[in-house]
Amino acid sequence: MIIISLLFVLAFFHQKVISLALLPQYIEWAHTIENQGLQVGTGLSEQELALAKEIGIKHPEKVKIVYVEEVPFPYENFALKTLGEALGFIGEGIVNNAQVFGYTIYVRNGFDLNKPKFAHELVHVLQMERMGMHNVMTQHFSDLAEYGYNSAPLEVEAFEANKKYSQDW
Repeated sequence: MIIISLLFVLAFFHQKVISLALLPQYIEWAHTIENQGLQVGTGLSEQELALAKEIGIKHPEKVKIVYVEEVPFPYENFALKTLGEALGFIGEGIVNNAQVFGYTIYVRNGFDLNKPKFAHELVHVLQMERMGMHNVMTQHFSDLAEYGYNSAPLEVEAFEANKKYSQDW
C-alpha cells in the first residue's frame, strides 16, 4: 500500500518535482555548458552571421559553434539522466546531433550542419535571446512531456526555419 501511495504521489506531483527540483539543476548545468562553449567555440562566418541577423538574432556576434564527439548531457546526475531518458533527450538509439545552450550551438562531429539545420538551431538561439534560457527550458521540458518533440511549440517554430531556409548555402 505504501508503494502504491508513493507512486500515486509521484505521478500526481511529477510536474512539480520536475519544475522545482530537476529543472533548476539542469538549467544551472546548461549555463555552465554555455559558458564553456563561449570560451572554446568558433564564431560565425560572414555567411552564418548574415543568416543569424535575417532570423532576427539581436547579437549574432555572440553565437559560438562547438564541435564535439557527443552533445553534452549531465549523465552523472542520475535524476537528470532519468528525466532525459523519459523525455527522449538521451537513451538507446537516440543520437543528439545539435543542441543550443544560450548563445552556444553544440554540434556532433560528422553532423552535416547545412543551412536548413543551422537555421533551425539559430531559431533556438533566438528563442533563448527572446525569452531567456530559464524560460525556454521550462517551457520546452513541459512541452516535450505534453506534446512530444515534433509537436512541441518551440520545435515547431524551429522546424519552420528548416522549411524557409531549405536551400543549402
